[in-house]
Amino acid sequence: MTTSRLRVFPAISRNRDPRTYVGELMRVAQFADSNGFEGILLFEGNDVFVEPWAMAQHIMAGTTRSSPLIAVNPIYMHPFTAAKFVSSFAQFYGRKVYLNMITGTAVSDLQGLGDDHSHANRYVRLGEFVALMRQLLSSPRPVNVAGRFYRASNLQLRPRLPAELMPEFLIAGQSEAAQRVAKETGCIKMQMLPPDLDRGLDVSGMNFGIFARESRDEARQAARARFRDNPDDRELLALTVENSDSVWKRRLYEGQSGELADNGYWLLPFLTFQADCPYLVGSYAEIGAKLKDFAAKGLTTIMLDMVADEAEMQHVCKALAASGMF
Repeated sequence: MTTSRLRVFPAISRNRDPRTYVGELMRVAQFADSNGFEGILLFEGNDVFVEPWAMAQHIMAGTTRSSPLIAVNPIYMHPFTAAKFVSSFAQFYGRKVYLNMITGTAVSDLQGLGDDHSHANRYVRLGEFVALMRQLLSSPRPVNVAGRFYRASNLQLRPRLPAELMPEFLIAGQSEAAQRVAKETGCIKMQMLPPDLDRGLDVSGMNFGIFARESRDEARQAARARFRDNPDDRELLALTVENSDSVWKRRLYEGQSGELADNGYWLLPFLTFQADCPYLVGSYAEIGAKLKDFAAKGLTTIMLDMVADEAEMQHVCKALAASGMF
């Protein structure tokens, strides 16, 4: 089977300091721009320090080729508004963007925003959002839609987006509703790295972090020094899980330990609220071989948690290069 180049979108490890947030994002974005990454993942939510559309423009203005992966939650905007941003970026920079379609935010934030839709209905709304956005961006004629959540009457976006600048849509939810909408809309389906690194790997996108060194032992020692266990941090994650109806977050949280497995799977950064995904720890060669195997099974797209440190990012690049897919 012929495999193609992996598209990798770095995301900075969780940052709780608004004074350093923008600087870290720009540092990773510029590193990504110079080292073959597709773009950078930008989060959305009440607790995100900078609105991702604003950050995306800041990044595109400060890079030469970056195509940001922007999180979009229908609770925060109308499909026409999102389409207008995409069209505007295309006109400003001649680049496409990627859209990470989400429904999740803290239950208390949903209540604060007056959104009382069920988990399943939020995914129905998400599917309609994607469909309407695509029509607005591609149709040469006014759009008419009579959906459950969105209605449009002779609505037209000008100018129509060139086909080569059409955004690609990703859906990262792990619930049945998320899987169904991803299939119905043709979005890139994402999943978390599984503990056995292989189970259920039937998607084209995956979310995890990489911690790599020249040797396996060196990588494991450095990873444990970087991500330390802390009861207060575990309690912070427990509080966020209680305030969430996210299926993927509960699946990662329930019944898991922070032990670093023999195969390199490590959940401690997630369990201590330092990352939003599992990590893969190992030598450059080990991780490269695993990535090559993932690509042979259909993986094309990676959301990659990274420590916003130049030396650590160089280690990640060496592991990616060892795959021959990057």
